[in-house]
Formats: sequence, structure tokens, C-alpha cells
Amino acid sequence: MTILPPDPDLNALRLELARLRAVRGWTYDELAARSGLARRTLIEIEQGRTIGTLKTWHALAHALDTPLDELFSTLCRGHDLPGPSEG
Repeated sequence: MTILPPDPDLNALRLELARLRAVRGWTYDELAARSGLARRTLIEIEQGRTIGTLKTWHALAHALDTPLDELFSTLCRGHDLPGPSEG
């Protein structure tokens, strides 16, 4: 029997990106300049039209000075993180 993991919360990930950008007071243009990504890519990610690539999220994490694992932990919002369980 195969046990599949829960679906990742992609909405939480895009909202976290928007939150991190907003707390810094950055426009899309500012984040684009700092990350090397196209403004259009950022808008499409925040609006949920695309999820971006790992390379995209790596660039965003660096631009936002946020650890990639911390950023991606939002994917598990609403369910247990993978790893050994206590008990």
C-alpha cells in the first residue's frame, strides 16, 4: 500500500512571498532588481498563475534574505512536517 503525502499548500507559499515583500516595503520592481527575476514572473507567482521553478525560489530566498527551508516550510501549513515523529 502506497501512502501519498498531503498536497503542498501552494497558496500559503505565494502568500508568504507577498508578505515578505510587503514587510520590506518592496515593489515588484524592487524585488525583480534584487532577485534578477522578471517583474512579470513575480506577479504571476503572487497571483497564483505559476508556481515558479526551484531556481526561481532560490533567487527569491536570497533576495529576501530568508532561508529556503523556512520559505518552503509554508508548503506544509495545515499538516505535519515530514520527518521522524515523536513518541
